[in-house]
This record gives sequence, C-alpha cells and structure tokens, in this order.
Amino acid sequence: MAALTILVLTIIVSVIGLASPKVIERSLLRPYLVARGSGYAGLLTSGFVHANVGHLVFNLITFYSFGFPLERVIGSTRFVALYFSALLISAIGTCYKHRDDPAYASLGASGAILGVLFASIVYFPRQSLYILPLPVPIPAPLFAVGYLAFSWYSSRTKRGQINHDAHIFGALTGLAFVLVTDPTTFMEVVRSLV
Repeated sequence: MAALTILVLTIIVSVIGLASPKVIERSLLRPYLVARGSGYAGLLTSGFVHANVGHLVFNLITFYSFGFPLERVIGSTRFVALYFSALLISAIGTCYKHRDDPAYASLGASGAILGVLFASIVYFPRQSLYILPLPVPIPAPLFAVGYLAFSWYSSRTKRGQINHDAHIFGALTGLAFVLVTDPTTFMEVVRSLV
C-alpha cells in the first residue's frame, strides 16, 4: 500500500531528523533560495521532516485516519499522485509568498496531508470530524469551509510558526485533484450540498 509506505518513510526520516538537527537543516524549504535558483530539493525533502514529536504525531494521526480509506477508494497510483501533487503545490505556493524573505523556512507534511484530507471529504462527505478539544462532531463539508477560512485568516495575521499557506494550497489541491480525476464524484457532492 502506498499510504503505508509514505507513513513509514515519513516516520523514519522525521525520527532521523529529530535526532540530527543537521538533517532537518538540509531538508528545509527555503523559498528565498528557490526563488534565486537553488534549494529545489527542499520542495520535496521538507515534507518528510517535522519540527518536533507533537508536529509529527498530529500529522501522522491525520494521515492515518484519512489516507488509508482514501487509497482504498482511489487506488495506489492516484493516491501517490494526489499526495505528491499536494506536497509540491503547497511548497510552490509557500515559495511564491515568501520568495523575498531570506529568514523564512518551512518543514512538515501538512500541505500533502491537507490534500489527502480534503480529497477524503469529497469521497466521504457524510463523515464527521473532531477538532480537539471540542467533543462535538463537525460535518466534513462544514469543517472544510471553516478550516479554509481559519487558515486564510491565520495566514493574513501571521499567527504562530505554522505555514497556513501550505495548508490552503494543499487543501485546494486535494479538491482540484478530485475535480480533475473524478469530476462525476466531485459534481455529485457539490449538487448534494446545494
């Protein structure tokens, strides 16, 4: 299974990175460098390292919860294409926004995982999601709208050290991927919501 391979690879590389700051440093996405013709490897490598154990665990739980069921529906080839499309597009979007900031760096699989999560919402629109610490289930389409609004707001106000732009680009990539590769399913879900 592709999801299992990605999960294991992410765990291995992240644990190595957590034990060796040099690995993380070499894996970072640095938009300033990319905009000036170097550091391209970071577009990919940054998605396999995490800042700390909490960051890694949160991403892995989300990936495990949505990636495995989604792969069973769309197949391994499409799943890999979705994952890496979301990873690269979220990194490219980050590079565009932060291209003139020499101090900016980013890491983590969040953009790719948001692509998986949002594609999953299209395929399983009746599922409910939970946001800790709220014990109330949130319908998936409502969660999607709320999450994008929160990420957009947080990106504009520069809240914390989270790359909210990667979340937005990853989520939109997940939706666009389903629209392009399975327009019938996408349009059925849209019609059911309006």
